[in-house]
Amino acid sequence: MVQATDSEKGQVKYCAKTLEKFQKKESFYKSKLLRFVGKGENDVYNISRPFKTDNKIVIAGRVEKRKDWAKSHVAFFERAGKTTWEIMDDAPILKIEDPFITILGDEIILGGVEVYTKNNSFNSREIGYRTIFYRGKNIFSLKKFAQGPDKMKDIRFTSLPNGKIGVCTRPQGGQYGLGQIGYTTISKIEELNNEKILKEAKIIDLFFSSNVWGGANELHVLKDGQIGVLGHIAYEDLSHKKHYYAMTFTYDYKNHKASPIEILATRKNFPRADAKKPELEDVVFPGGLLRHDNGYATLYAGLSDAHAGYVTLPDPFN
Repeated sequence: MVQATDSEKGQVKYCAKTLEKFQKKESFYKSKLLRFVGKGENDVYNISRPFKTDNKIVIAGRVEKRKDWAKSHVAFFERAGKTTWEIMDDAPILKIEDPFITILGDEIILGGVEVYTKNNSFNSREIGYRTIFYRGKNIFSLKKFAQGPDKMKDIRFTSLPNGKIGVCTRPQGGQYGLGQIGYTTISKIEELNNEKILKEAKIIDLFFSSNVWGGANELHVLKDGQIGVLGHIAYEDLSHKKHYYAMTFTYDYKNHKASPIEILATRKNFPRADAKKPELEDVVFPGGLLRHDNGYATLYAGLSDAHAGYVTLPDPFN
């Protein structure tokens, strides 16, 4: 029998306690899988939230064959129905994964993870990755303008009330374990560089145990001036199954203090569907949160590395 180490017991206890608190209050109104037309034999998952470009409502989505690993690209899909999205054949194709959208002024900032091989072979899985950023007035004018440090995903940012830009980072390795969330402030988007991200970001104390990791997926500036963080918290169990939950917390960036993490949604809160692999069944990767005026919000997310969906729930930042 495989025995759990103290560290592994700690990760399960941490997540179980947070999950139990969530399950006592969860109340969902509707959830749906999204259907993507024109994707061929590919899956579409790990999507952005819907956004507007040239008077069209679109989603950016990760496109990949079920059997492939790290051979994906990002395509754009236009809304064609309540849950149906049709590929935009004239839109750019980007060689990145896990797209996300931020609107800064009149510009679209699109980011994603670039994966590259270290020995020209994906079969060895000796790969590197980094976050790539594009900007433009619309999706047709997107140009690369920055990239993050090697081996850092989940870099997110938002405009602040004082005109500056708040940035969440995700260092990992060494003292940062499997992934912590950091924060720094920049004066303008052109300052988004490795020095700011690596040297100036302070770690937000979220009390992750050593085998738990997390990252920010989207930042929202709230009425009280704090930042509402939509993110994920995750761990791998003894059978090597990964567990990813959508989570939120609020962050007082002026005083560098965060509220306790609250789980927002788990895979069980979405319709059933097959996974890319059995060990990825329990994965929710948040793409973004659309907040409504009626006290509710819609969470868009990738599911089990094979599908995408949404769930409507009480606004966690209301």
